[in-house]
Amino acid sequence: MSIKELDRGKVLEQVRSKRITKVEAAKRLGITRQHVDRLYQKFCKEGDEGLISKRRGQPSNNRIPDPVREAVIKVIRERYSDFKPGFAHEKLTEEHEFKLSDETVRQIMIDAGIWKGKTRKHAKVHQMRTRRPARGELIQLDGSPHDWFEGRRGSCCLLVLIDDATSEIMGLRFVENECLQGYFDLIREYIERCGRPLAFYADKHAIFHINTKEAASGTGETQLGRAARTLDIELIPAHSAPAKGRVERANLTFQDRLIKEMRLAGLNDMEAANSWLPGYIKKHNRRFAVEASSPIDAHRQAIPKPAELDHIFSVQAQRKLSKNLEISYNNVIYQILTKAPGYSMRGAYVTVCESPSQVVLLYKNKPQPYKTFDKNNRPKQAVSGKDINAHFDKRTIGRKPKSDHPWYSGLAS
Repeated sequence: MSIKELDRGKVLEQVRSKRITKVEAAKRLGITRQHVDRLYQKFCKEGDEGLISKRRGQPSNNRIPDPVREAVIKVIRERYSDFKPGFAHEKLTEEHEFKLSDETVRQIMIDAGIWKGKTRKHAKVHQMRTRRPARGELIQLDGSPHDWFEGRRGSCCLLVLIDDATSEIMGLRFVENECLQGYFDLIREYIERCGRPLAFYADKHAIFHINTKEAASGTGETQLGRAARTLDIELIPAHSAPAKGRVERANLTFQDRLIKEMRLAGLNDMEAANSWLPGYIKKHNRRFAVEASSPIDAHRQAIPKPAELDHIFSVQAQRKLSKNLEISYNNVIYQILTKAPGYSMRGAYVTVCESPSQVVLLYKNKPQPYKTFDKNNRPKQAVSGKDINAHFDKRTIGRKPKSDHPWYSGLAS
């Protein structure tokens, strides 16, 4: 007998000995007077055994039928054997129309030996930071290198942009490695679609911040930092991984769910996966995004023109022009073409803007026409008639071969 049934037996014994009435017994047991009458009749006929539930040890009326349970186990083994119970429940509901609860699927997987519950680890206590109130105030950035295609191609990196206020995924892109150009392309696409956020929150990767305190040269900011400053977006460094836990947890979710979704979709290369990602982002945001506490969208809709964005999202460097209006960049000679002699440009600094498609030279923020030469195959400079003899004298001085040079042996023969 259960404790509840034992308590009922004691109260009904008091009713039988007329120490309390049936109305008082109903109040003590929290049941109706009619139910007390039914229990009292059983108690008088069978004693304590009459109070034991007849359903004890019998299958539940809500028990999943064995054919349905076997069908669920078969589908999970064939298609979702490495899925977690929650994710498997979503797929069973969406793709196979099984009307089961999340907990039922978990218990079925445990009973079938497909899933083994993990022991809870001792939780580390971190200071909790509340979300930013408005969408677009703070965007967390991170890259997650992983075997995203499960060996169907080499490992690559997933770049992630996530809104701090809503946990909404603002952008995803697969790249070979966590690189500057990948972030440039992803951030530009995000800004053109949503506007400029107030701030980016990223780790201390060299793409985002200069980590060498002893650096004596340079501007003190990275290419991405310069682009963010130009767009009036604050770039804030995170001092630890838990500090940007929103994007770190999203990476773990992607390493579980995104991999399996791409497997089911038959994606085997980055190009096809990047074309497929926008649809997945919408589905992910419907499942995991939350509502911001403020209805205001902090994105600023005023963005530069496409030509200006081309310059902002390019690798920039400063170079000093020579007397011939030339600069050297990446082992290539660039010579600016001018109709006038260009005396005012000699010794001036130009900005080299390098993108995957072109290189632009900016002088006073204006593009300049140029021609290029290979530094190792540079064309000969013109020599005037007055300097031709000195030119050849310089070439012939000190060119006498050594005494053991093979040329002498050739003469001797």
